[in-house]
Amino acid sequence: MAVTHVAAYDVSEDQRRARLAALLQAYGDRIQKSVFLISADAEALAAIAAKGAGIIDEQTDSLWIMRQCASCWDVVEQVGQASPPSLTRYWAVM
Repeated sequence: MAVTHVAAYDVSEDQRRARLAALLQAYGDRIQKSVFLISADAEALAAIAAKGAGIIDEQTDSLWIMRQCASCWDVVEQVGQASPPSLTRYWAVM
């Protein structure tokens, strides 16, 4: 079952930062320059963490992945241009 997570990073080198952003973008939506909302099951989350660890320099960079409970989203406050990403459903006809 997919669960919502917030992923945030601080990466000092441009190339590693771009690679990590591309990885996270493949799994979720960017809500700030270095913050993503990701909906992932346990297997996908493990893959994100493993791939992320392979990209960052653990001596200088950081990657945070934080699980968000359903009730957490009931009290989210948005100010200014902030808005939650819309859920887009795709249909495949075979």
